[in-house]
Amino acid sequence: MTKIDVVEIKKVSGLSFFLLALCAFAGVATEMIHVLFTMPVIFGASGDDWTTAQTIIHWIITCITWGFITFVLVRVADRKFQFDLFAKSDKVKLWQWITVVIGVVFTLAVSYNNWNGFKIVMEYHNNGWLLFIFQYIYYLVETALFTLIIVFGQKAFEIWFKKENFPYGGVLVALTWGLAHVLTKGSLQIGLFGALSGFLFGTAYLLVNRDIKKTFVILFIMFII
Repeated sequence: MTKIDVVEIKKVSGLSFFLLALCAFAGVATEMIHVLFTMPVIFGASGDDWTTAQTIIHWIITCITWGFITFVLVRVADRKFQFDLFAKSDKVKLWQWITVVIGVVFTLAVSYNNWNGFKIVMEYHNNGWLLFIFQYIYYLVETALFTLIIVFGQKAFEIWFKKENFPYGGVLVALTWGLAHVLTKGSLQIGLFGALSGFLFGTAYLLVNRDIKKTFVILFIMFII
């Protein structure tokens, strides 16, 4: 490592990572721009009147937008702040896996109660196989972005508070992406469940020792069930 690298690392502050987390949240929010402005201009109709093809086009455009933002944020974290999200982590212990499974089961139970059934099954029946496929591709990319809120938020607050055993990233994603569902879904209950899920997501990130690959898979499973 060169002297220049050392100087650059020392300049990285909690605020830098916090801003990255906010950028990830802003990235998620870009969908609302497409819903309210881009798509109505292209389709000449609001979301409630979209055809199946138009809904799929919207999801594709949103996924491209989210994918680009995800790529840029990961690259900035790595190149500018020397933060490698894919760095090797410690082996996950049995008790950690057990705790993760408990969290997944709890999320499943709450989701089942909210949906009056399994979410993934209900959405398949409601949307049909074509919309279902594209919707879950959309969920996949969304998971990548809210994972970044957790990762960057966690790093920011660890720098500020000098402690690493609390899911700060989970709290941040709960207060942003989670509660935002109150507005996007028009339901306080869904928003509160989103906030609770966000906190559990942040906890899962710590339980798998910040392994981004394991985190992504676990969070996607928790999100779609």
